[in-house]
Amino acid sequence: MIDARIRKSFPGGKDSAPFTLDIEFKSSARTAVLFGPSGAGKTLTLDAIAGFVHPDEGRILVDDALLFDGAAGVRLPPQKRHCGYVFQNYALFPHMTLRENLAFAAEGLPRLERRRRVGEMLDLFLLADLAGRRPHELSGGQKQRCSIARALIAEPKLLLLDEPARGLDPQLRSALYAALADVRTKFKPQILLVTHDLDECFELGDEMFILDGGRLVQSGAPLDILQRPAAPSVAQLLGRGNILSAEILTLDPARNTSRLRCACGDSHFEIAGQYMPGHLIGDRISLYVRPEQLQALPRAADTAAPALELVRVSERPDGVRLHFRGEITVQMERAAYEGVKHNKDWVVRFRPETLIVLE
Repeated sequence: MIDARIRKSFPGGKDSAPFTLDIEFKSSARTAVLFGPSGAGKTLTLDAIAGFVHPDEGRILVDDALLFDGAAGVRLPPQKRHCGYVFQNYALFPHMTLRENLAFAAEGLPRLERRRRVGEMLDLFLLADLAGRRPHELSGGQKQRCSIARALIAEPKLLLLDEPARGLDPQLRSALYAALADVRTKFKPQILLVTHDLDECFELGDEMFILDGGRLVQSGAPLDILQRPAAPSVAQLLGRGNILSAEILTLDPARNTSRLRCACGDSHFEIAGQYMPGHLIGDRISLYVRPEQLQALPRAADTAAPALELVRVSERPDGVRLHFRGEITVQMERAAYEGVKHNKDWVVRFRPETLIVLE
């Protein structure tokens, strides 16, 4: 269990704006993910938990161990926090071989145990044949594996990963994810992972915390957040859906229906929605709908759906993405698109049950 309340402020300077990290979260997930844009406070959160930064206020517990308590004056040094840390830049000692880097991290162990543990890590992370090389002689993926092995060698309770797949090609990313799956099975640490890659959240994360501007704006299972973002700002951070401004024209609770006038860029159209409790006719709202929940059709197939201008088509690994004027995107299966790709006039069908109101 991680239970953290962290507040840390930095005053503005000549070339920098002030920044305050002010978050509180709890997690017992095997792998929790801190997700958000650059500058949101993700790495600062890891540094505070690891003990490299002292918060101005707050309290940090890992299991039953109190790592920091601002009010009580508790500030355990990093070496006593039982946290393994994998940095963005690997932070390997350049003058040491790979074996020496691991041995240094295990220097608190008895000599024979240290040798056994180093050998075990070299074998587990497929590094035995590289043990005599220095970091500048290793590839990015090899350095990353060495960094994870070094973080795990003391068997930490908590493994902190700061963008572990950054800069790796798809093949190395896949190998890294497989290695982390082995780590979870063999060592069973709780993992706190920082990333701004949504695919990585789904690949590795059991629970997701979204940070923006030093604040926690939403938390939950990755799929739940993708399906129901809490606010327009969260939907924009996810970058996987359409956001529309709308005005409520009619509301009918008896039939569970509404009528909405939507604006997206310079496109204006009306669509049907579900009844929206707590809202009134004339209210302006933001709607969220994912591209795969929309349907693009030739205009002749549905004259009642909004007619929109197709701007471009992009290929995706999982199909075809149609981009309409007003920044509306629709995901289609490739086979379905092939049958209608020569069409000139398009409509987009919105299903009322897929429209999410963003508060």
